[in-house]
Amino acid sequence: MLTQIYVRNLAIVAALELDLFSGLSALTGETGAGKSILIDALGLALGGKTDNSMIRNGSERAEITAIFDISALPEIHSWLQDHSLDDENDCLLRRVLSRESRSRAYINGRPVPIQQVQELGQRLVQIHGQHAHQSLLRPHYQRRLLDAYGGHLGLTKTVDESFRDYRKSFEQLETLLAAAADRASRLDLLRFQADELSQLGASAAEIKTLDRDHKRLSHLERLRFGCGAVIDGLDENEPSLRSQLARLSDELSALQELDSNLEEPGEMLASALIQVDEALISLRNYLSGLELDPESLQQVEARIGALHDMARKYRVSPERLPQRLQQILQELAQLENADVELETLSVYVEKQREAFLGQAKKLSGKRRQAGKRLAQEISAAMQQLGMPGGRFDVTLKGINAADANGSGLEQIEFMVSANPGMPLQPLNKVASGGELSRISLAIQVATIRYGDTPTLVFDEVDVGIGGSVAEIVGQMLRTLGESRQFLCVTHLPQVAAQALNHLQVQKSTTNKLTRTEITPLGDESRIQEIARMLGGIKITEQTLAHAEEMISLADRR
Repeated sequence: MLTQIYVRNLAIVAALELDLFSGLSALTGETGAGKSILIDALGLALGGKTDNSMIRNGSERAEITAIFDISALPEIHSWLQDHSLDDENDCLLRRVLSRESRSRAYINGRPVPIQQVQELGQRLVQIHGQHAHQSLLRPHYQRRLLDAYGGHLGLTKTVDESFRDYRKSFEQLETLLAAAADRASRLDLLRFQADELSQLGASAAEIKTLDRDHKRLSHLERLRFGCGAVIDGLDENEPSLRSQLARLSDELSALQELDSNLEEPGEMLASALIQVDEALISLRNYLSGLELDPESLQQVEARIGALHDMARKYRVSPERLPQRLQQILQELAQLENADVELETLSVYVEKQREAFLGQAKKLSGKRRQAGKRLAQEISAAMQQLGMPGGRFDVTLKGINAADANGSGLEQIEFMVSANPGMPLQPLNKVASGGELSRISLAIQVATIRYGDTPTLVFDEVDVGIGGSVAEIVGQMLRTLGESRQFLCVTHLPQVAAQALNHLQVQKSTTNKLTRTEITPLGDESRIQEIARMLGGIKITEQTLAHAEEMISLADRR
């Protein structure tokens, strides 16, 4: 239940702190006073869309805080615990709007994504706007309303998921069937490509070896000259590096007899001489085998050319030719086994279709039962709302199984006859706006009682009704408020008189600044407000007496 709401610098509200209570609370005031601002503020706290223009003129930011008592709401407790946001028996939603940055949202003081606030908000508050009857004209809204009333929203989700799984597999089957049409030609092509690439016999190791051999064979002269120059420098020139190194090693060896500390550098110099000798042997062997071989170079270049030609043909780099062959072989295997796969997938698709139809038929049965109950309740509510002889019905028009979708096996349509003797017509064919408003209200009253949202807001949903019907509406809302919290924005004194709590919205202008304030009314001020709603320009003693009588009669019921 919503217990408190704080608003700062929102639209024409400078500062507002309001306590709210259980039962039916009425919010009234002159037209244009700003009655819907409280509803807008609550919507923002629940994750509604923001706009910087909503920030009060002259302020840099606006802030809305809504506090809920969730001591009797175990499901909300569980949700908060699952998201590590629990805080005993209170739930605090806070929204901050800034001109300089995006809005920020908080749950129990912790910053959270706006989607998380919206998810929680749907569990805490349900807002019915003054244009709710427009939503009722949409087929998908009628279907969801019936499913919510029947308590089988979980089954509708199962049906939708089952249909999606079936369609996904069906589309895979269609793809395979379409591919089977040109399977023979595709098989011929793949077999040719596999044979061509297999005969080429390319491997990653070979490509590396070819690159190395080509580099060596195409630079033989440079290698011969360079190695010869190194050998000359080490051993052929005078003085050669080897002869100098040998002389220095002998001299250091003689010095070791004078000081044993020279043994280590002497050993290192002797080892260097050995390394030079081994390098000379290796270089001479390499040079002796390094002969010009134009034929080998031509063979390597021809092989490289063949690999590059094939790579261009298959639009890959030479290094990826082996991988391309594996891909072709894999596709070839799949196509060669396509008959087995098609048969297996066909059986699987049929099983999924049967599973979907089974769930959908189960949903159809529940919808028929719920439709009958809903039609009876709304028809009874229509009699109370000044539509004697009016009838309401829920029609379920079956569709072919082939045309079924995630919504089920039928089209749902609300039908109504507003007057005795008139045939049932689709709800969107009802001509009178007043009738549509009353029918809409009857539907909302009939379906709300089956929900579990603790707080409900009616924002001028009683537009288009008056007189005794308005009093009946007020009585209905007061009765519903015995089990849940209702906040009703209304222009009707008959509805306001039924409220247990009465809030008055007033707009004032001081120093060219406009502000809206909301004030809880006591007994006397409430009589004055009801009288204002009843009377004309001048409120008479008779109007005040009438207002007092309305409140008294409502309290005695």
